[in-house]
Amino acid sequence: MVLVLVIGDLHIPTLTHDLPAKFKKLLVPGKIGQIICTGNVCDKETYDYLRTIAPEVHVVRGEFDENTHFPLSLSIPHQSLRIGVVHGQQIVPAGDADMLAALARQMDVDVLISGGTHRFEAFEFESRFFVNPGSATGAWSGLWNGEATPSFALMDIQGPVIVTYVYQLVDGEVKVDKVEYRRPDPPKDNVDTSATGRSEVPVGW
Repeated sequence: MVLVLVIGDLHIPTLTHDLPAKFKKLLVPGKIGQIICTGNVCDKETYDYLRTIAPEVHVVRGEFDENTHFPLSLSIPHQSLRIGVVHGQQIVPAGDADMLAALARQMDVDVLISGGTHRFEAFEFESRFFVNPGSATGAWSGLWNGEATPSFALMDIQGPVIVTYVYQLVDGEVKVDKVEYRRPDPPKDNVDTSATGRSEVPVGW
């Protein structure tokens, strides 16, 4: 089992000053094995903070990142799964499922993590899994002409199965939902590829 924090679009300090305090209480060292960040970390201090949470941090470059050495895309192997990561500027229109699917095929990944929209999404499409963690700080987005709901995701990866927990700060309280994805087996008769569901789970892990 690998617990992966999926986070992005923090925009610290350009659009906001810090992560919500209730999120910081959850993101403690020692429980998370890896961080995947969809970009717009923005400053070195925020990147250094992420490195205190987990020993392994992967970041792709957003349009406001100071660090030009962050790559535009990443492909990360996880046991039998391949996870692709982009900020999302490659997707036009932003968040479009068909464009995301085309990029996932191009990158040859089972899971594509993207950001840029500041809105959480997790869905299965064309037998692949797509996750957008939203903005961890709820930073303002020109796409929606307003502030977003602060959110991040935790992915519990167990072989071909990913259980994704989304944490959202709604009216000052942390709400948690669960989305499950199982990578389809090689083509066989009577294989169920629809193992996706949502349920409410307790805060914390």
